[in-house]
Amino acid sequence: MKKYSVFAVAREAMRHHTGWTRAWRDAAPKKHYDAIIIGAGGHGLATAYYLGKNFGITNVAILEKGWLGGGNTGRNTTIIRSNYLQDPSAAIYEKARSLYETMSQDLNYNVMFSPRGLIMLAQTEHEVRGYKRTAHANMLQGVSTEFISPQRVKELVPIINLAGPRYPVLGGLWQARGGTARHDAVAWGYARACSDMGMDVIQQCEVTGIRSEGGKVVGVSTTKGDIGCDKLGMVVAGHSGHLADMAGFRLPIESVALQALVSEPIKPCMDVVVMANTVHGYMSQSDKGEMVIGGGTDGYNNYTQRGSFHHIEETVRALIETFPMVSRLKMLRQWGGIVDVTGDRSPILSKTPVDGIFINCGWGTGGFKAIPGSGWAMAELMAKGRSPLTDAFGLERFTEGRFIDESVAAGVAH
Repeated sequence: MKKYSVFAVAREAMRHHTGWTRAWRDAAPKKHYDAIIIGAGGHGLATAYYLGKNFGITNVAILEKGWLGGGNTGRNTTIIRSNYLQDPSAAIYEKARSLYETMSQDLNYNVMFSPRGLIMLAQTEHEVRGYKRTAHANMLQGVSTEFISPQRVKELVPIINLAGPRYPVLGGLWQARGGTARHDAVAWGYARACSDMGMDVIQQCEVTGIRSEGGKVVGVSTTKGDIGCDKLGMVVAGHSGHLADMAGFRLPIESVALQALVSEPIKPCMDVVVMANTVHGYMSQSDKGEMVIGGGTDGYNNYTQRGSFHHIEETVRALIETFPMVSRLKMLRQWGGIVDVTGDRSPILSKTPVDGIFINCGWGTGGFKAIPGSGWAMAELMAKGRSPLTDAFGLERFTEGRFIDESVAAGVAH
């Protein structure tokens, strides 16, 4: 792998950029791998990367039916935070946030991590109580957050309207080291590092069947032929239920569309991330000047990746009350992503009824922020059979009634 640096950029500039090589190899599948990861999004690539980095397992294939990072990894609003209420959630998200801090150096790829800070607005008395409780829980968990006053919110976000007609701002949960990163760069950086370790990133390779013998996985059938493996990781977000059906078991998840939009680019006006869970709207400003806006999920199960008019109306109407200047902007583009949500709105990182198959799904609307922590934990689970970060997120919790109800803390499905 060619090392990226300021010296490499200068050297290539002198020779008209003729020396750059492909970031990752365009590999053809082999007959057999120690491990196969289905899904070349952020979570799948991170799982493969940490299998190699932490456990030396490099005979790995990452299969993607479309193009690398073309699913939810390339369709989110790039928010990173770890201020969750429940201990298992805070642990895995804080692991992810801490890995984001050094990801550019670790991967030798600039993922544009921006720890600009994040505010979750409290716009009802119930939210005030809930966020103060979360701040106390975070203190015990070692996660640095604090509950701040409306005046402090105004100092951090001058464009905000504190006295909204429906939901005035009563304070906020502030995480100074939260922020954003470039979603495409995260996927590309992991893919480049995986390829450098000798792993095969295979695009346009759809899994059409999962083969098992005697209750143990032996391989997969794909549009590029049969491929054998000793271990199989399913990391495909909204299509997890479909893959589980192929393997012969069911998952307690449902798939819905989550929608987002961006405005036309404007001059810098907001340098923090703001989430307003009461009205299901959140916003940040990209490095290109666009206001990146997200809302809640659709109210019905679907696999669409398109936008819809009701979310434009509901989300933007709510944000206009809190940020009046938004009313003067034009929408540049809108899109959707397929998210998978569980009954307790917490993820599944678990062994499955088929020996050798592991599942990583159920991240709902909070998948991007979890990518490095999820990959770290999933790799440990696949390599060692268990991980302290995944113990609470097993499939068995749904039969044991041991739910992790994060919707109380998040206000939305993550």
